[in-house]
Amino acid sequence: MKAHFHKVPVNAQDSFSVRHDRKPNFGNIWHYHPELELHYVIQGEGVRFIGDNVSNFSAGEILLVGENLPHTWRCNDAYFQDNSRLEVEAILMQFRPDCLGRDFLNLAETQPIRRLYERASQGLLIKGKTGEKIASLLYSVVEARPLQRLIILLSILEILSQSDELETITSEHAFYQSNELETVRLNKVCTYTLSNYAKEITLEEVASIASLSVTSFCRYFKMMTHKTYHEFLTEVRISHACRALVENKLSAEVICFDSGFNNLSNFYRHFKRVKGVTPLEYKRNYLQ
Repeated sequence: MKAHFHKVPVNAQDSFSVRHDRKPNFGNIWHYHPELELHYVIQGEGVRFIGDNVSNFSAGEILLVGENLPHTWRCNDAYFQDNSRLEVEAILMQFRPDCLGRDFLNLAETQPIRRLYERASQGLLIKGKTGEKIASLLYSVVEARPLQRLIILLSILEILSQSDELETITSEHAFYQSNELETVRLNKVCTYTLSNYAKEITLEEVASIASLSVTSFCRYFKMMTHKTYHEFLTEVRISHACRALVENKLSAEVICFDSGFNNLSNFYRHFKRVKGVTPLEYKRNYLQ
C-alpha cells in the first residue's frame, strides 16, 4: 500500500486549515502532506498507523503529526451504540512550517518551535495537562475570527514547545519505507483483528491471513510494529473495554468476556498493565 500525497484544502484567505469533522469514519487512505497536523479525536476508536507505529486509539487522543509523515486512522467496525452506528468526530488543524512567514523559524524567539517541528517528524502523542490545554484551544479555534486563529495557533505552539508531556510515536525509520507487500499484509491482519477481537484468535489463524508460517509471522509482526501480535490484540481488546466501561451499562464481568478475555483475572491484569489503573479506577476517573 503506497502512501498517497494529499493536498490539504485551504481557503485563499487563510494561512492554515482548521476543521471540525463529524463523519462515519476517518477514511483509510495511507497518505502524507507537507503540512503538520494536529489531530484531536473527540469520538471514535480503532487502530492508527503513524509512520512505522501501529497502535489502537480512542476518544481524547491528541497527536501532532510532522510534515510528510504518512498516517491514517482506521475505525473499529464494531463501533455501535443502541443498535446505531456512531459517527466519529475530530478537530484537525493542518499548517505548513512556514505558514507564519518564511523567516518565522529563523527568529531567536522561535527556536523552541523549530525544535518542536523536528521532533514532530516522528509523530508526538500529547498527554496529561498539556493535552487538556490543547483540546480546549482546538475547540476555540474552530469558531475564532481570522486574527484570533493566528493567536491561538501561536499559543498552541508555545505550549507544545515548552511541554515535557510529549511522547515520540515512531522510530527513526518510517513505516512507508517498508515494501508494498508487507504493508498490505499488515492491513489485512489489523482489519481481521478489529473485526474478530471478541473471539479467540490463534497465531495459526492470523498467520494464515498474512500468508506466512507462524514463525515468520511472529518475526514479521514484531519487525513492523515493535510489539508482539499478542500485545497488539490485548491493546485492541482493552480499547473496547474502555469504551464499555465509560458507557457504564455493563458489569466488569460482562465487559471482560465481550472484549475477548477468557477470565476476570486475565482481564484485570492486562488492563492494569496497559492503562496503569484497574477497570474500576478507570471508570471512576472518567465519570468524575
